[in-house]
Amino acid sequence: MKSRDALRETIVRWLLRLGTFFIVAVTVAILAHIMVKGAPVAFRSTWPFVNVQFLTELPSTLHVIEDVKGGRIEVEVNRADQVKAQLGDAFHSETTISYSGGGILGPIVGTALLVTVSISIALFLGVACAIYLSEYARHGNPLIEWVRLAILNLAGVPSVVFGLFGLGAFVLTAPVFVDVPADRSVFAIPLGFTTLSFEGWDTCVLSGGFTLAFVILPVIITASEQCLQAVPQGFRETSMALGATRWQTIRYSVLPFATPGILTSSILGIARAAGETAPIMFTAALAFKDKLPWQKDLPPLPADASIFAHWEQSVSRFLGIFTESVQALPYHIYTLAAKIPQNEYSERAQYGSVFVFLVLVASLAASSVLLRKRLRAKYRW
Repeated sequence: MKSRDALRETIVRWLLRLGTFFIVAVTVAILAHIMVKGAPVAFRSTWPFVNVQFLTELPSTLHVIEDVKGGRIEVEVNRADQVKAQLGDAFHSETTISYSGGGILGPIVGTALLVTVSISIALFLGVACAIYLSEYARHGNPLIEWVRLAILNLAGVPSVVFGLFGLGAFVLTAPVFVDVPADRSVFAIPLGFTTLSFEGWDTCVLSGGFTLAFVILPVIITASEQCLQAVPQGFRETSMALGATRWQTIRYSVLPFATPGILTSSILGIARAAGETAPIMFTAALAFKDKLPWQKDLPPLPADASIFAHWEQSVSRFLGIFTESVQALPYHIYTLAAKIPQNEYSERAQYGSVFVFLVLVASLAASSVLLRKRLRAKYRW
């Protein structure tokens, strides 16, 4: 009997071990494939060893010019005519590949803006909700249990549904202050000096950021609530016995010890927000844009404009960043993979974009992990 139990234990242990090894092997194979094909695009063998053009230029159409001897010259759109003129009779053919030239600065900036807006909103709302559910809500209340169940179910909703929600809630219906409501306004409330019109924010960073925030909100709420509940009850009782209020107890005796776990949930949120394609497809992303969000055209100020006018224009330019549509790495990769004909040039741009995307997400996650370790060392019980 003991030998049979020992054999069963050995079989189960090896099955679990083989399953783990298989998952690790597949992950390593995928990462190795991306590194082998993507690293040569992002790096160079000569100083400064980084493909600066790929990281600092906006995407553009790549022109591949072939001469009569079969030689190929890769140029951007603004140099194509010049190269053809230089070749003269030696010119044979020209091929254009959309989005495969230039670099990926626009998608990198757009992804950073979307992740920053979404994680800021989701962390604030998620932690606030978790504090209420863990510290203020009455345990055993059927309504609270239904709320928790709804949050768990929300985590399983397909991202395309969130995209359609963002389209209806933020792109087409969100309230804005305007002088004259647009024709598409659902309804407007006159306020005397202005009008509150429910006509949406259009496709922009705010719409995409709010939509992504709702995508990652269930993960942050659930993880944050569990971290708060993991803090020993004695911390709360000791604090309140010394005369602290409920909020002071939460602020100084509970939250600091739950913060490392909350940062863990933020890591998961950052990774998911950065990798989502469907939500931003409806709310924020463009396949191509020839300007960065802060390069919006504004009317020039007169030469004698006051410092307040310059300050107002600077503020307007800054706020305009969040009302502009942007490119994003996930949507850029999707466009390269699914919207244009596949060839060696589009494949090179795909793998280079994926490689840089993985490096950025890994860097954000690594910084959060380091911060979490420091906080765990500081707040240890």
